[in-house]
Amino acid sequence: MTLAIASISRLTICGIEELPAQKDAGVTHVLSMLDPDRADVAVLSQFDLRHRHLMRFHDIIDPEDGKLMPSAETVEAIVQYGEHLAASVEPDTDNHLLVHCHMGLSRSTAGLLILLAAANPDVDEETLFTYLRTIRPPAWPNSVMIELADHRLNRHGRLLAALRRHYAHQIATDPRYIAWMTGIKRDRELRLGGWEG
Repeated sequence: MTLAIASISRLTICGIEELPAQKDAGVTHVLSMLDPDRADVAVLSQFDLRHRHLMRFHDIIDPEDGKLMPSAETVEAIVQYGEHLAASVEPDTDNHLLVHCHMGLSRSTAGLLILLAAANPDVDEETLFTYLRTIRPPAWPNSVMIELADHRLNRHGRLLAALRRHYAHQIATDPRYIAWMTGIKRDRELRLGGWEG
């Protein structure tokens, strides 16, 4: 199964520590999602990029003092980036989009899921999440971003329902998600996946 984003032939998700391994992977486009106060990622200057888009917000699902939550504007910027790709990427060329955040688990997986959902409006939500797991098996998309995308893309609750099933799949596949998510105060997402702790 392959889903398209514009004329992008390869899709990758990773965290900052994995970026050096992607330097010679033919990455042409990068979507970066970083904390507002974090220094930029120096290794990306060594990539031969055609385009990079940098977004800054925190990976949180509830308001916290001094932190910037994902917002409707965040999701709109991701959708517009996808539209930019559709308008600017030349067909029949080798294009490789890399989406990264700090760990490559939450913001970046939500971002790529949003790009896939926007570019493939007729593809059902279960297929989108299954495809996401083939690209990044440990994906745990930020629920706020997915809920906002559900509204923006007129998915009528189906994207959020599929996210619940995705979380349940991830918890069943690797129970360590429970410790990881409770450790960063993301219990609400675990409960979306059916956890009753």
